[in-house]
Amino acid sequence: MSSSAKKRLEWYYAPAFLLFWLVLLVAVVLPVFFNLPIGLRIEDEHTKPGEFVAERAERILFDFEMIGPKVVGSFANENLTVQLLYDEIELIRRSMHHDLYELEVDVQVVSGAYMHWTMINMYQGLQNFVVKLSSKNSTSQNYLLINSHFDSKPGSPGSGDDGAMVVVMLEVLRVLATSREPFTHPIVFLFNGAEENPLQASHGFITQHKWAQNCRALINLDSAGSGHKEILFQSGPNHPWLMKYYSKYAKRPYATSIAEELFQANIIPSDTDFRIFRDYGHVPGLDFAHSYNGYVYHTKFDKFDVIPRGTLQSTGDNILSLARAFANAPEMEEPDKYAEGHSIFYDFMGLFFIYYTETQGQIINCCVSVIVVVLIGISFWRMAATSYLSIGSTMKTFVLIEVLHILGIVLALGLPLLMAVMFDAGDRSMTWFSQKWLVFGLYVCPSLIGLCLPTLLYLSFNKNDKLRKSFKIQMILHAHALFLALICIVLTFVGLRSSYVFMISLLFYGIALILNFLTTLHNRGKLWSIIVILSQVLPFLYMAYIFFALCSTLMPMMGRFGTNLNPDLLVGGLCALGTILAMGFVSPMVNMFRHSKTVLLALLATTFIFSMMAISPIGFPYTAKTNVGRVNFLNVQRVFYEYDGSVSKNESGYYFDFQDRRIHYPIQEHIDMSDMESVAEDCDEMMMCGLPLFNHRWFKSRMKGIWLPSDDPVEIPETPTLTLVNKTVNPVTNLVRYNFKLRGPPHMSIYLLPIGGVTVVDWSFLKTMLQEKETYKPPYHIYFSYGKDSAPLDFYFDLKIGDSNVNKPLFELGISGHYVNFDFPRSKHTQTFIKSFPDYIFVMEWPSSYERYLF
Repeated sequence: MSSSAKKRLEWYYAPAFLLFWLVLLVAVVLPVFFNLPIGLRIEDEHTKPGEFVAERAERILFDFEMIGPKVVGSFANENLTVQLLYDEIELIRRSMHHDLYELEVDVQVVSGAYMHWTMINMYQGLQNFVVKLSSKNSTSQNYLLINSHFDSKPGSPGSGDDGAMVVVMLEVLRVLATSREPFTHPIVFLFNGAEENPLQASHGFITQHKWAQNCRALINLDSAGSGHKEILFQSGPNHPWLMKYYSKYAKRPYATSIAEELFQANIIPSDTDFRIFRDYGHVPGLDFAHSYNGYVYHTKFDKFDVIPRGTLQSTGDNILSLARAFANAPEMEEPDKYAEGHSIFYDFMGLFFIYYTETQGQIINCCVSVIVVVLIGISFWRMAATSYLSIGSTMKTFVLIEVLHILGIVLALGLPLLMAVMFDAGDRSMTWFSQKWLVFGLYVCPSLIGLCLPTLLYLSFNKNDKLRKSFKIQMILHAHALFLALICIVLTFVGLRSSYVFMISLLFYGIALILNFLTTLHNRGKLWSIIVILSQVLPFLYMAYIFFALCSTLMPMMGRFGTNLNPDLLVGGLCALGTILAMGFVSPMVNMFRHSKTVLLALLATTFIFSMMAISPIGFPYTAKTNVGRVNFLNVQRVFYEYDGSVSKNESGYYFDFQDRRIHYPIQEHIDMSDMESVAEDCDEMMMCGLPLFNHRWFKSRMKGIWLPSDDPVEIPETPTLTLVNKTVNPVTNLVRYNFKLRGPPHMSIYLLPIGGVTVVDWSFLKTMLQEKETYKPPYHIYFSYGKDSAPLDFYFDLKIGDSNVNKPLFELGISGHYVNFDFPRSKHTQTFIKSFPDYIFVMEWPSSYERYLF
């Protein structure tokens, strides 16, 4: 046995070493992550005046939930919820300090339109419930805007999205109005009534409301989950002063630039009103959302009882404190003076918050990276001197180790992705959807194997003792540091603000190197490893914390990520990246133990065991009530009218827009799928696939849509009524104008496809789609919804017909009506069909009509 082997620790210490990091995750990271404050009760109010009382907000949330789903155009949304807001504001008005504050209420009924992705998003008679609280002794005309929405998705009571934020706003308003703490700038509380439509009511407010042009800063409150702490995931843009106030006044910070960049890269399948306020009102602000437990998001299980009181207390404390701070901020007088670029921001396990400008971040990242590279150079010089080797010989060994380590990183990323591809190929994607812990064996262990394998084999079989093994292990750490430094610098200069995570790893490793130099432990056996291990505790805690948060947010979202992409690739890649950053400076330490290859065998055995569990019933993705699968379908009646008025097609069926990668496999044992067919061929031949595609998301996923014919005719509650008012032909200009009147349900779409060389030169809708011809191609999609105002829609098209015969078909016109809310009954046949789905599936459905005309 060689002398180096004798000096190595016994193999059975290796499991304890790895277990130490797992204990840190379980005993420190998870309790900190899930920690919530105890919610204040109403009876505590007299001892803690001026503080947010979670129990009061909780009671309002219960009443909010009892209203049921709040779809735009429904009685629940337009009447009951607005009345609830009226009642709560009147209670606040009775208890407020009338000598200090003035409270104004305005219910805006608004109509308008804007471009939303590939469609015109048009609305009529939507409601915004707006409250302005002002100090009577203030003359400021600069307002803070706080926004949330009270509408919900079909079938969901919306207690998490966005009822929790609505009641937080009400309680914040009550505390401010009943407190004697003054504030300078008025605060506008916007309870908007159409966010899910999407984002219509916020557009109506910011472009048309009398108070909108005075709004100087924004706090936007939304949800992509239900419960836990609210994450700050968008800021600014270009207003770092906002982060100064968040840093100082947020009592429980929870924020990261990583979430901001993921969201703005459209990886997150959601959008918020923040974008509307930013793009149409140029109002800088902070965007918050509850992101945990996204499994119940937009389902009937998004209820009062899954939202802890501590969630309301945590969010309420933060928003109340921020509202007071912004309402007294001098920057509110002229915010544009403080627009100085993007911010880099992150909290450390909720204990404290760090932020700096993007320019400062570039300097910090580059300086830390360069200093670490210099320290590595000093280390090489000392290794060479201690080993009586030339620098060239030492560097030759390092270059080999660097190449092997890069190969290890490739394997650390590649093996989890390979697992993702294999499981998807076997129709076993999303096995972790209900059992999140499965990712440890499926992705984390393979990543660790890949990270360790090349250098471990090198050290096991390399018999060259001129450079002692402890130095070679240090070289592996140096190789990792050099790789991170290069990645950090490159990502910094391409503008990725999330590159701060690489800087954090480098910073603590650099500190360990300096301490080892100062204590001379660098050259003495294995004692240097103690400082390195201790230096990695804090970065490990942070990396485990942030990647656990990201996984907890993103994994439920994969249930509505669509069918095109394999979600295991995203989750596996995320786990691999987290493993590399958390364990990159830790995993090489296994080489300090005897029989270190047994560690890899243990990890391999763990991966095998977890894989077997994943393909067993344990890995079935869905669980009733808590982790449900999502199936969206339309109960469709479609009729095709020809130019002479005859009907060429009249059929009924169900149009499925499956929400996750498993498609229909989990329900095929419960539902007869034998007649299901893809609509891709129809999409090639018919305008809008000949289907009532609801919005731009349905249009985007249309090629994966499934049609299930039904022998029983769909019982549509009513059908839209399209009336051709007149047709005017101008033979001189070759223009034809068609005037129409359309009456129907609160959600409708108009599709227009000119044919035979005909072009649309004007219409009564938003002109953008016609003006930007290179961006928007026919068929054109105009989505139209209404709230309180159900007046019919009058519209016209002006067509340039060229050489076309005016007495022949000039265009196709499609009209779809969506009977989304439960004011419209479902037929008995549909109710029976819905009940045939298993209890682990949430069905979001509604009757829908589609009529195609030729004019």
